[in-house]
Amino acid sequence: MDRLLRRLLSRFICRGSISFATADGTTFRCGDGTGVPVAARFLTHDAERRVLLNPELALGELYMDGSFVIEQGSVADFLAIVMSQPAAVPDWAKPQWWLRYLVRHLGQLNIRGRSRQNVAHHYDLDGRLYALFLDADRQYSCAYFETPDATLDDAQLAKKRHLAAKLLIDRNDRILDIGCGWGGLGLYLAAMTGADVTGVTLSNEQLQVANARAAERNLSGSARFLLQDYRDVPGTFDRIVSVGMFEHVGVAFYDTFFRRCAELLDDDGIMVLHSIGRSEGPDATNPWIAKYIFPGGYIPALSEVLPAIERAGLLVCDIEILRLHYADTLKAWRERFLARREEAVQLYDERFARMWEFYLAASEMAFRKQNMMNFQIQLTKRQGIVPMTRDYIQREEARLRTLERGTRPTLRMAGE
Repeated sequence: MDRLLRRLLSRFICRGSISFATADGTTFRCGDGTGVPVAARFLTHDAERRVLLNPELALGELYMDGSFVIEQGSVADFLAIVMSQPAAVPDWAKPQWWLRYLVRHLGQLNIRGRSRQNVAHHYDLDGRLYALFLDADRQYSCAYFETPDATLDDAQLAKKRHLAAKLLIDRNDRILDIGCGWGGLGLYLAAMTGADVTGVTLSNEQLQVANARAAERNLSGSARFLLQDYRDVPGTFDRIVSVGMFEHVGVAFYDTFFRRCAELLDDDGIMVLHSIGRSEGPDATNPWIAKYIFPGGYIPALSEVLPAIERAGLLVCDIEILRLHYADTLKAWRERFLARREEAVQLYDERFARMWEFYLAASEMAFRKQNMMNFQIQLTKRQGIVPMTRDYIQREEARLRTLERGTRPTLRMAGE
């Protein structure tokens, strides 16, 4: 077993420096010796077998269970090396990748009932967990770092401002927020523009918090949040925004999503879609992420999204790619989570805390070392709705900054 483990890991890890120790006490080093060295240990023979049989699933499980430990460095340091290798998947795991790719539509069969179950799996966790690491406004999506030294709260505010600027909102507009989370973006749009906002979510936990926050800020008359599937929303809207929800739609439902958005969008309306994306074409969801973090989720390539937009009769007016913004967002979340890790253990248990730490670290490195990015796509139904140049975005952001100075609340930890 030791010889096989050494042979396969050495073939895969050719950059960086990782020292492995086996359950029998054998040690060996993989990589070219560059960078900060990391040391890891397999505590059982079963752990070694599992990582050879299904590395993409087993590695996270073994870390969660404590049968694979990092003895020098952190799990983020370890994953930074593993996820920066020339091959995204080890050679011996490629048949499993092909199988997952061929049947990926089954894992993303997000019919209404299943969609609600998948959302509840992640977003209906104890709200105190998210308070450990999110910003004060509970923005659980990619922040927008205008400067390298921006704080997480400033970057999340900049994200909301950036989206609002692209939407070109008038005071009398009706806005639909698909996947409204805990209501932060919808409340910002209502407060800053005076528009009427309807947010929809499939999470009971998020729904209760969002409506409570609207009432607390005296915005219930202009910002309401509903437990509703996007496929069942009635009426039409002048503006549609969706942030961090499209990753839960599933490839087989892209046509459904954009056709429904086209039906909901007024002829003179504007839509902005903000989603995680892949830079290197279609893929399959990592099995550990699919099992433990986001069941039914899939991160799309633009080559999968744009054809569905075209078939829906929508026009693409602008596409912006945010490259390392999510890596920095996830780094901030990970550091904040680790600073309050013992509270997560008290909320759940040690295994859960390890799972969450692995999730945040792996996600960060997917953006920092691999092909993940975020895209914002601006859509209309006809020409001439948005200005011909992008100068208006900067002008509108400046206007919103001025409004924010008079309304910005005292910062609090999320959930306080």
